[in-house]
Amino acid sequence: MQPLKGLTVVTLEHAIAAPFATRQLADLGARVIKVERPGTGDFARGYDARVRGLASHFVWTNRSKESLSLDLKHPQAAALLRRLVVEQADVLVQNLAPGAAARMGLSHEALAADRPGLIVCDISGYGDDPVHPGPYRDKKAYDLLIQSEAGFVSVTGTPDEPSKAGPSIADIAAGMYAYSSILAALLERQHTGRGRRIDISMLESLGEWMSYPMYYAFDGAQPPPRTGASHATIYPYGPFPAGDGGTVMLGLQNEREWQSFCQGVLQQPALATDPRFAGNARRVAERAALRALIVEAFSSLTTAQVVERLEAAQIANAQVNTMAGLWAHPQLAARQRWREIGSPAGPLPAMLPPGSWDDGDPRMDPVPALGQHTDAILGALGVDAAGLAALRADGAI
Repeated sequence: MQPLKGLTVVTLEHAIAAPFATRQLADLGARVIKVERPGTGDFARGYDARVRGLASHFVWTNRSKESLSLDLKHPQAAALLRRLVVEQADVLVQNLAPGAAARMGLSHEALAADRPGLIVCDISGYGDDPVHPGPYRDKKAYDLLIQSEAGFVSVTGTPDEPSKAGPSIADIAAGMYAYSSILAALLERQHTGRGRRIDISMLESLGEWMSYPMYYAFDGAQPPPRTGASHATIYPYGPFPAGDGGTVMLGLQNEREWQSFCQGVLQQPALATDPRFAGNARRVAERAALRALIVEAFSSLTTAQVVERLEAAQIANAQVNTMAGLWAHPQLAARQRWREIGSPAGPLPAMLPPGSWDDGDPRMDPVPALGQHTDAILGALGVDAAGLAALRADGAI
């Protein structure tokens, strides 16, 4: 299934937010031309060398793209990029520093007259609205910094120490909203024939995901406490040790499950009517006492026995998997979610993107080498071999 086949996306991107958005467009069949600086490229290429010499972040977010190396400070390279956008692009995505793309003449306002259907998606840390720039517009915005500004770190971690999320969730949130907003703009264009500008902010994207704790702390109320891997406002919901040293993650959502848990898992049916634990709010308030009872009940059981009781009582539970466990997850294997993609380091495994692909796989083409497609892309614009050689000698490509 490639519903975006025939559409061309040109992207001036680095790190995670924009590359994640455009990789998903590529998954759906769009041609994605990634513009990179000659010699170094997207700086995420250098984050690590964990994937047979390639960077883990880069492999994740850049399959199925074409790499075009251009030094945009060189006048000829900048002119070629503008031609590429005006002549071929349906979508332009960029997450350069605020205002940088506009200074290069790549704003929606500057391009719309020559390409009325063009959709321009600008991704930044704090938003890049010339009318309402806000005091944070030009601040540097890395994922951890946005997790902090959005309040995520304040409600994540243990009572003694706040923590960031493991994955780059601020980047991921912005990438997801860029992706969905671009799809919406493409649908709108089918009706109006016009493109539009999309302004995506990492702060606003993660702020949307923080709406539950914001409302929980509404009107000056106390925010959700930091409770490690346990749920801050539902209990019992989190990790519990078994007698063999293993850990079981479990969660209860309602009173029916609480009664079943007491009877079938703890095998202490009287707890179901204990007034200390009557209703979720009281269980949260008495979480220390309740945790002690659960840990004691599990202390004589192996991890497998705890899971067996939870399954029999129809209580939600999960293993606390490592990355090795996720690679080998039996559910992913049974659902045939793994494919192979090419890369400069050879074939690599890749997980299918979420969704149903019953009528054919999404596009899962190789991760590009830096500048791999430069000659072909510029050749299609009419630059001949001599012109390519001159551009290369001048450092423009």
